[in-house]
Amino acid sequence: MNHEQKTPSVSETVISTAGLVRNFGHTQAVKGISFSVAEGEVFGFLGPNGAGKTTTISMLCTLLAPSAGEATVAGFDIRSKRTEVRRSIGLVFQDPTLDEYLTAIQNLRFHAYAYGVPKRVRDERIYELLNLMELWDRRNSSVREFSGGMKRRLEIARGLLHHPRILFLDEPTLGLDPQTRHRIWKYVLDLRRRESLTIFLTTHYMDEAENCDRIAIIDKGEIVALDRPEALKDSLGGDVVTLRVEDGKGAVAELFARYELSASIEGGGVCFKLPGAEEFLPGLMRSFSCEILGVTVRRPTLDDVFLSLTGHSIRDDRPATGQQLRRYLNTPGMKSQLN
Repeated sequence: MNHEQKTPSVSETVISTAGLVRNFGHTQAVKGISFSVAEGEVFGFLGPNGAGKTTTISMLCTLLAPSAGEATVAGFDIRSKRTEVRRSIGLVFQDPTLDEYLTAIQNLRFHAYAYGVPKRVRDERIYELLNLMELWDRRNSSVREFSGGMKRRLEIARGLLHHPRILFLDEPTLGLDPQTRHRIWKYVLDLRRRESLTIFLTTHYMDEAENCDRIAIIDKGEIVALDRPEALKDSLGGDVVTLRVEDGKGAVAELFARYELSASIEGGGVCFKLPGAEEFLPGLMRSFSCEILGVTVRRPTLDDVFLSLTGHSIRDDRPATGQQLRRYLNTPGMKSQLN
């Protein structure tokens, strides 16, 4: 897949990277990636734990220095213009960074103070965002009393308080139940429209990635594909058909010999892909010599795309890379910078 044909033009670009690398000792967590993000776009990094998603966001947000390569965010170089980058972005990490001993409104006021937001602008903005996130009635409640979904909404509100051009969301709904995840995404997409935001998110949830305008699939520190979700799924070449048969190996051989279809045995079924499966299957059922016990047909998913490109499912839970990064982000000095 040609990544360069799918990137925004220079006039639209708000994030640009070229050969970005990050090493942790002898481990290369990010391996020379290059991509661009357009203004107003919802752009996603889709990949499993340890793929390099959080490390990349940390570099773009100036929390980690690149080992090599270049990047600009909102037109500012991430090495030489760190303060300007930070004032241009909002940031919500997957690990909570709220002060749970403060109330919701105190957390937001502290953030406004750190960013130099004038009091008259601050109070109006806090009222607007807490109402948007349906938290105004809980503004004076201690954050430790909040549910996981409420904390997430408050963190998003905090990240937007200073009117950033770009909102970074690192695994924004990790650990939340499906209903709460759906509500969070309703708020995020509404914010994109209201605030004219560019949103950069990381996720390993397939349904979450479907909300993106474009997705970069990242695995082992490398971008292996970049395109619109539907284009990525279409690249697999058709519907996914699974046959339940008695003789799997025989069915695989016959599909190739008679129809030149490459099939594989997966989860007890024989799987293959082709366009227009519903038109093909009646003839197959009539003439196939192997007894067919059942048939399922479905559209390709992003998990199918990931499996095709990397050889493993995104649901394979591999250890996250770079414990140094987590320690770095948890230092008192870095926590103060996040606020």
